[in-house]
Order: sequence, then structure tokens, then C-alpha cells
Amino acid sequence: VEVLSKSTRKKDIFIKGNKYSEAGVKEYWIVDPSTERVSVIYFEDTEKNEEYMYEDIIKSHVLEGFEIRMADFIEKFNE
Repeated sequence: VEVLSKSTRKKDIFIKGNKYSEAGVKEYWIVDPSTERVSVIYFEDTEKNEEYMYEDIIKSHVLEGFEIRMADFIEKFNE
């Protein structure tokens, strides 16, 4: 999971994304606080790439049974 910031946005998406793909990472989550969206990139099958809003339930294709609603995570993190 990568959380974007204004200063490292391009590096996080392109450079790190390429390195993760080359290293064999199967699933890459990119959290964008400025748009409150989460992009899920599946390096093995890009047709499965999805984009979610913080309110959506995000399910992993790699970690069976893992799902999260980013809004809930952020709420708990800020407590």
C-alpha cells in the first residue's frame, strides 16, 4: 500500500510501481488522500485494475478474505 503525497506522487505511481512489478508484487494499492480514492493495480492481470472511493469496500484478489473500507481505517487511525 502506497499513500501518495504531492511531493512524491509521480515517483510513487511510476517508479515504485515499476519496481514492485519487477520484484513480483502481485497487487499494489495506491491511496490518494487528495481525491479520497484507492487504486488497486494487479500486475498479473491489468484488466482487474480497479478504483474505489474511501466509502467502498475494497477486496484483495491476493489475500483471500481480506477486505477493508478505507473510511473505517482512517477513522480508527485518527482516534
